[in-house]
Amino acid sequence: MSALMFLCGSMGAMNDKRLLGTAFPGDTGETSPEVEAVLRSYAAGQATQADVLTALAAARVLVPVVAVLGEVEVDEAGLAHDKTSDMATVLLTGADGRQALLGFTGMAPLQAWQAEARPVPVGLRDAAQAAVHDGADALVLDLAGPVPFAIEGDDLRKVAEGWQLATVGQRTAWVRP
Repeated sequence: MSALMFLCGSMGAMNDKRLLGTAFPGDTGETSPEVEAVLRSYAAGQATQADVLTALAAARVLVPVVAVLGEVEVDEAGLAHDKTSDMATVLLTGADGRQALLGFTGMAPLQAWQAEARPVPVGLRDAAQAAVHDGADALVLDLAGPVPFAIEGDDLRKVAEGWQLATVGQRTAWVRP
C-alpha cells in the first residue's frame, strides 16, 4: 500500500524507470470539508454511521507509517547505533485484545496523535484492505480527535471488498458493485 509506486526495468534499461504520482493531486493534507462536517454532525448525534461511511468513501485518508528499529550495531566503545530501520503501519491493540489499523482524515489529526509519523494518502478502500490484510478488527480514524470514528466488523470487510453503501428511506444496505 503506497501512494508512490516504483516501476523498474532491468538493470540495463534504466530509462524504463518511472515514478508514478499520487492519486490525490493537489491534496493539501487538510480534512475535506464534507468529512469534517459529517463527523461533527455524527458527534452531535445528527448524522449516522452510514452518513460518515458515505462521506469517507469519496475521501482520501492518511495511513501513518513510523520508523521501526531493525538491527542495532554496537561499536568498539560499546555504543549502540542503528544499523537498519523499517517503515511500518501502526496497529493499535485495545483493552479487549482486538487490533485496529490507524488512519486519519487530515494532517492536523495525524500530527495531534504523533508528529513524527509520515502520511500515506490512500482511498478508504485501500486503508480497509490494509487493515483486513494485517488481521486488524477495525480501522480507527482520528484516534486523537477531533472526532474518532471506527469502521469494524462487516462494515470493514464490505469497504475492503469495494461494496457501496446504499440508503433507501431510513434503511441502509451494502450493495456489490
